[in-house]
Amino acid sequence: MSLGPVMIDLEGLEMTPDDQELLKHPAVGGVILFSRNYQSMEQLNQLCADIHGARTPQLLIAVDHEGGRVQRFRQGFSELPPAAWYGEQYRKHPEQGLKLTELGGWLMASELRACGVDFSFAPVLDLGLGISEVIGDRAFSANPDEVTRLAHAWMQGCHEAGMAVVGKHFPGHGGVAADSHLALPIDQRRFEDLKMEDLRPFESMIEAGMEAIMPAHVIYQHIDKGLAGFSGFWLKQVLRQQLGFQGVIFSDDLDMAAASEAGNYADRAMVALEAGCDMILVCNNRPAAIQVLESLKSYNDPAAHVRLVRMHGRKQRSLQQIHLDSRWKQAVNQLSVIPQETPLNLGLDHDD
Repeated sequence: MSLGPVMIDLEGLEMTPDDQELLKHPAVGGVILFSRNYQSMEQLNQLCADIHGARTPQLLIAVDHEGGRVQRFRQGFSELPPAAWYGEQYRKHPEQGLKLTELGGWLMASELRACGVDFSFAPVLDLGLGISEVIGDRAFSANPDEVTRLAHAWMQGCHEAGMAVVGKHFPGHGGVAADSHLALPIDQRRFEDLKMEDLRPFESMIEAGMEAIMPAHVIYQHIDKGLAGFSGFWLKQVLRQQLGFQGVIFSDDLDMAAASEAGNYADRAMVALEAGCDMILVCNNRPAAIQVLESLKSYNDPAAHVRLVRMHGRKQRSLQQIHLDSRWKQAVNQLSVIPQETPLNLGLDHDD
């Protein structure tokens, strides 16, 4: 059985009989975890082992674990700073800022990999222009060159820990005020503006080997009439052809308000796949997930399967091994100066 094109969520701390049955559906390819799925590192390790053991090849396990406001697992995990903090350190001392960013990527990835999570939906490559509150301090910087340098360092740390990275939200969410979880954001900028600014970090990270990208639920009205994540122009023409991206394209959550522009759930799923997505996310709405799975039970894309299997984590070490690593002690010491962040509350426990 190959990896299907749908990533779904689970109800609680362990798999229910309904969950176990659903994970056998041929259209399922992965599971995204949320705060409700976490109690302790030991519990998470067992949950991930159960998910990975559900079928062959193993289903992918993902989480939103950027740091700062968006960190699903907290008690027992190291508190990670928001991306903007790395930008601040970089502007004070560039070399030290890059080292801290690489260390932060390594710490995030190492602790997740120790529990069996394959990857996090990170880093955010959007520009922190002070326009989008939902992005805010999740962005490294307003400067595309700084975002690029810091994202490269973050990716290097993740790769050292055995984790692939997912850059988001292509082609850039930083220029709109509306929150796509709750409304339909419309960006009025021209393609030339995006190419000179927002697209640069994505282009550079693609050249450096970034494994996956998540598009934005944003309409760039003067460029294409469709949401970027449902647009063949953005995903096939720009991302695949112009930028030469060969990795995985994950849709953002089909249950987000902005996605309703593309129709009912089955329609949204098919439009996203036809536009170029390899895997679509349906979260916090089990009836919608079932509707999508049934509509895609005969769907098969061999090329997408090849790309998806590359997202499996590598180099899993135990927590004890990580805690004995000098880099872990260094990371905890150097990043522990971060004040406790208020988790990003979007009303629903959505992916971001």
